[in-house]
Amino acid sequence: MAESKRMTRDGEISVVEPPRSLIAALHRLLRPLVSALVRQQVQYPQLARLLKSLYIDVAQNEFTLGRKGTTLSRLSLLTGITRREAKRISEAAMLGDAPPPRSIGLGAQILARWTADAPYIDSEGRPRPLSRSDGGKGGFLALVRSVSTDMHPRSVLDEWLRLGVAKLDEEDRVVLNTAGFVPASSYDEKAHYVGRNLRDHISAGFENIVAEQAPHFERAVYYGELPEEAVVELEGLARKLGQETLERVNARARELKQSALEAPSEEPGRRFTFGVYCFNTAVTPEDQSAEPGEPNNPAEQ
Repeated sequence: MAESKRMTRDGEISVVEPPRSLIAALHRLLRPLVSALVRQQVQYPQLARLLKSLYIDVAQNEFTLGRKGTTLSRLSLLTGITRREAKRISEAAMLGDAPPPRSIGLGAQILARWTADAPYIDSEGRPRPLSRSDGGKGGFLALVRSVSTDMHPRSVLDEWLRLGVAKLDEEDRVVLNTAGFVPASSYDEKAHYVGRNLRDHISAGFENIVAEQAPHFERAVYYGELPEEAVVELEGLARKLGQETLERVNARARELKQSALEAPSEEPGRRFTFGVYCFNTAVTPEDQSAEPGEPNNPAEQ
């Protein structure tokens, strides 16, 4: 295995070999990503250019030595990229993260209120159908205007109907099509959420690897060799319980956010993400060789 370089606590660089378990984890993690990239016609040279830029950006911003600037030699040692290439990349204009689609910020705020605030939920805490023409309290017009007066509620509704986020029932009321903001047809919105959610999931997992005590809750239930009907039942159960949990966490987060706005703190704010997912596919030979012990033994990681 090729050697790599690791930074010690005092900022020095030592040459080590990455743990085999880490390389195996990266192989499993990156395989579905590469598969998705090939499907989306993102070729290796494009990904390689992006990775080089990210390596330099991370090394410059996350591995500094106090107030000292990061030298080209240090960038090269940290990243394995030559000094000349590191200089070229660091001097080039960085694109940075693409801004989220225009509908994301406003839509997320509207959804948060629809799924948590008293005028818009029923006695069981579920988002209720909203009148689209009534401007009074508890209607769709009031919901949108409680978040922003710059966007016309009809424009928001038309966009949500197009995306599949909402639909109209037989009484011409606006009904949330899913209890989470999951656009049915917009590529840009779906890509935004995939990037944001997987970013934090990966961060939680890898911080748990290097920490002496896992700082983040990150767990999964895994079973192999299940019949199709069992997977259908389990996925239905996971969707139901997962959605209920998301709604409860969202409601409490709304309360805490409002309290923070009413009594602002001088401490810097923090980002919080809580997510759930389920996935099923055919068992592959790679799955069978990688999972030790009984095939139906649940694994938590």
